[in-house]
Amino acid sequence: MNVSTVSSLAGRPGSLGAGIAAGLAAGALWGLVFVLPRLVPAYTGMEVTVGRYLAYGAIAVAAMAWSWRTTRAHLRARVWLAALALGWLGNSLYYLLVVAAVRGAGTALTGLIIGTIPLWLLVIGRPPGLRLVRLAPGAACTLAGLVLMHWGTTRAGAGEGFATGLACAVAALACWTAYAWLNARWLQRHPELPNAVWTNLLGVATVLGLLPVVAWMPGHPADTELLRAAQWPLFLAISLAMGLGASWLATWLWNLASQRLPTSLAGQLIVSETLFALAYGFAYEQRWPTGLELAAAALFTLGIVAAIRGHR
Repeated sequence: MNVSTVSSLAGRPGSLGAGIAAGLAAGALWGLVFVLPRLVPAYTGMEVTVGRYLAYGAIAVAAMAWSWRTTRAHLRARVWLAALALGWLGNSLYYLLVVAAVRGAGTALTGLIIGTIPLWLLVIGRPPGLRLVRLAPGAACTLAGLVLMHWGTTRAGAGEGFATGLACAVAALACWTAYAWLNARWLQRHPELPNAVWTNLLGVATVLGLLPVVAWMPGHPADTELLRAAQWPLFLAISLAMGLGASWLATWLWNLASQRLPTSLAGQLIVSETLFALAYGFAYEQRWPTGLELAAAALFTLGIVAAIRGHR
């Protein structure tokens, strides 16, 4: 299978390079969400996430209002329903399941399970005629990298509801795998739908799906009031940065990659999120990676390169 064959499957000829660049850029922006919340320790992870998605929704509404003449032509009932379903599946429900999984099964095991998303997409999203044996080297590198990253820490942080947490982690895995596959199919079947319009609709849908979370959010300790007040401007800035960069722009880039690449290749590029998150984390902690972390990063990189070569 050559490049032109893959490109014709993914979209228009010559789009492979642009799709790969878009997928890697989305990963670079998604990686920020693993570091930026650490700058505001007075705010919980749930508060930071809700702030991020509320900012995403506000940006999406503003963008829709700005380009209303272009947007309104596409606001048909089936488009709204698809956006609501996919925004809920890939953002709102996925996030709630991840939170429950981390609380019950721990961060390491949840991360390991969620980290297999590229492997599942590699299998179910491969183009017709592309044999699995060509994708095996990339999949093996990614799996080996995941094992190294979580070596010896699989049960660390597990809570009392381990079985429930494990079930939620698997459900979260299923949600985002389904979202990535269904979103790619929707975009490739509706090339007339502008990427910006779809990105905005997903933002509105995500906020609607998180409204119950806002109503049920727990309170915070009284002794953190002064620190929260001092960190409020930074919290607002981080929410806006993640809403614009790690949500709106990253979604736009991911949609572009989904339009132009086979789902199996786009899915493998999700590994770049982990790579960038590691790099940002090392910079924040002002340290060099350990041997295992360096080896895992090298395997992740080899996995991406092997996946690209396997699709040529």
